[in-house]
Formats: sequence, structure tokens, C-alpha cells
Amino acid sequence: MPRFFGTDGVRGLALSELTVQMAEVLGHTAVSALGLCLLIGRDTRLSSPALEAGLVTGITAAGGRALLAGVIPTPAIALLTREYQADGGVVISASHNPPEYNGIKFFDSQGYKLTKQVESVFEAALQAMPSINSPVVDTALSKCGEDLPDATERYIAHAVNTLRNQGLNLNGLKIVVDCANGAAYRTTPEAFRRLGAEVVTINTSTDGASINVGCGSTNLSCLQAAVLEHTADLGFAHDGDADRVIAVDAFGSVVDGDFIKAICAVDLKQQGRLTDDTVVTTVMANLGFFQSMARNGIKVKTTAVGDSKVLSAMLEGGYTLGGEQSGHVIFLEHNTTGDGLISALQLMAAIKRLGQPLHELATVMRKYPQVLVNIEVNNKEKIASSVRLQAAAQAAQDELAGEGRVLLRPSGTEPLFRVMVEASDVAQAEAIAKRLSAMVSEVDE
Repeated sequence: MPRFFGTDGVRGLALSELTVQMAEVLGHTAVSALGLCLLIGRDTRLSSPALEAGLVTGITAAGGRALLAGVIPTPAIALLTREYQADGGVVISASHNPPEYNGIKFFDSQGYKLTKQVESVFEAALQAMPSINSPVVDTALSKCGEDLPDATERYIAHAVNTLRNQGLNLNGLKIVVDCANGAAYRTTPEAFRRLGAEVVTINTSTDGASINVGCGSTNLSCLQAAVLEHTADLGFAHDGDADRVIAVDAFGSVVDGDFIKAICAVDLKQQGRLTDDTVVTTVMANLGFFQSMARNGIKVKTTAVGDSKVLSAMLEGGYTLGGEQSGHVIFLEHNTTGDGLISALQLMAAIKRLGQPLHELATVMRKYPQVLVNIEVNNKEKIASSVRLQAAAQAAQDELAGEGRVLLRPSGTEPLFRVMVEASDVAQAEAIAKRLSAMVSEVDE
């Protein structure tokens, strides 16, 4: 049987690949693996209440307490797990994935994602199920969860204070926020308004069927159009659970996670707050990011893809800033995981402190043309181990002659294989990506 846990918890088609019975088993296991008191948050997906009910059933049947934060961003659960002194946090969300998917992921009592050792306890419990639809938990022992009416307010107040404690506000800024019809529909707009910004919101539906659909951090056209329409200073787009953020400047140009890290790294270094003058990123970061950091005297620690990999390197080295091009950015001064709201606020802190608009600050790095192709496949392991494909990738790398790079990797959450090519010339990048993508499909046959 394949593993249930991927790079970020359990994820799959809701109520068929990720069932209520699986949620019950995960909740029941959490009590023995993490402790009696578990804090649960969810996004707006239609399937989230059912999975929440399953978790509550499992937790309470095992003698635990289930604290319910309701619809709230993933990073809020990381923070509030500590504030409520819970033994662990649980988030029901499939992040940036379409609405038909859902997921369940965990935090420990300090708001960190689980170690592989602890995760293996949950994996073993799922593997032991007769089937993913089998009743396993004694539901007669279950009780109701306990609502936390102040959970959202606590998170907003924490985020706002990350700027107020620096003596900063957002007065004079007009900001568009694309909430992706997800968990940030209240938190980000409210935090910006409390800090003095004029806020325009888009995609704030909570109907559960439109989360991430044609909007949010994976589809920026809505945000770009709204920024131009409202003559805003900038805009931000979250994914469904708001652990990511991507910015757009006043001219509609995209400022992704690499730019956010670069701008904030330079700002923090100037303040003497960038630990060891080092920032952590993944192999997917743009070549221009690495060049920018070198020009500014900032060292770069590189990890495999995944915010958990970034966080692990940050904790190991004592670094305070790290993240991914996708918009997962971790400011360890303020939270223990990628936090879209915190990231947006720290970027605007740099704008305020340096007195420059976003489009000027973004000149800190030149982005090399990057072509990313996602190929739907049946056997990711077979493709990743293909000697033929590896040889073709090396030949392409040699062809770029130091003015670009090639990266092939399987998705950790979907049945996709990713081909990424960077080059000074976009036509060359596209040609190489097309050639390698065709080979991926051939190997998969």
C-alpha cells in the first residue's frame, strides 16, 4: 500500500481518497502521539466540516479535548497551538489545490510540523486500517468539540503587532487582497485595515466550491487587474489556507517569493537582524535570487523543495528568514511556519522603512526566464530513476553553459512530475522544457 503522508500531511480527493474514517483514525492517534488537547482549524472547502467532525470523533473517543478555531489560516493554528497551550494543532486544508481535494496536517505543541519519526506513528495507524472507509473508532465514546470564539482575533492581533512593535503602520497605502475564496477572507483584510491601509478585497466567498478556482496565488490575473483598476499601490494573493502570499506591484508586475525573500533579506541585513547574514531557500529559487544575494553580501543555504525542509535548515543553523518561490516565506521572529499575512506585512515594513514603492525595491534582483511544466504521470518513482532522462537533463544543462539550469522533480502532493528550465533566453528555456517533458511522458508509458 502506498504512503498516505506526502510532503505536507495527508492529501487527496476529499471523502474518497481522504475519508471521514481516516480523519477519525488520525484524531484518535493524535491523542497518543501528541497529547490530550488538540486545536483544529480548517479552510472553506465543502468537505472540511465533515473531516473536522471525524477528527473530533477520534480525539474525544480517545479521551482528548478538541478545540475548534473554525475557518482560519494554517499559520494561525501554528501560532495558537502555543497560545492556547495545546498539545498539538491540526489543519484541514489542501492549501493551493482545487476545491475537490482536501488534506490534514499536524503541528506539535510548539507550532512546528511533525518530525518524520512522529509522522510515522500516524502513517502506521492509517496503514493498519482494513480499508479507508472502515469504521475503526468507537464513536459511542465521542463528545463534541469546544468552540474558540476569540481564535481569529488573537491571530489578527499578533500579526498587527509585528508592525506596531517596529513603530510602523500602513497609512497611505492602498492595497488589493485576493483571499482565494479561502481561509484568509477575514484575517488579512482586517489586519491591513487596523494598520491604516485602504483595502480592496476580491475573492472572499466562503461557499467552499470556489476556493483557488481562477484566483489566489496560483492565478494572479484577478489581482493584477484589480490593482490596475483601483490604482492601488500593490496587491497580495493568498492560497486557500493562506500560508503563501504573492505580491503584485502598482504596475501589475508579479513579485513572487524569491523577490519577497530578497527584499526582506537586504532590509533585515541593513538593520543587523539577519542572522549570520544568511537566508534559506530551495533548489527551485530563481538563478537571479542567488546572484542578488551574492551582490548584497548575503549567504544562501539551499535545501530540497518543501517548507518543512526550509524550516529544518533554519532551525539547524539558527537562521531567521527562509522560504520558497511559491510564496511560502518563514519569518521565525514572528511564526514557526510559512505565514502569508506575516510575509505581506514584513514586505510592507521594508517598503515603509526604505521609503520606496514595491516596483523599485523589486529591482534588487533580475528574474531569469523560468519555464515550469507539470506533467500528469502514473509512476513518479520510475521517472525519477530513469537513467535516460537524467542523461538528457545533463545534456541540457551543458547546453546552457552556465547561463541557466535544469531541475526535474516529482510533486510531493499530486500525481505530477515537474520540469523546470531557466535560461537567459526564454525561447531556449521553452525548447528544452518541451523536449524534456516529452521524454518524461515517454518514460512513464
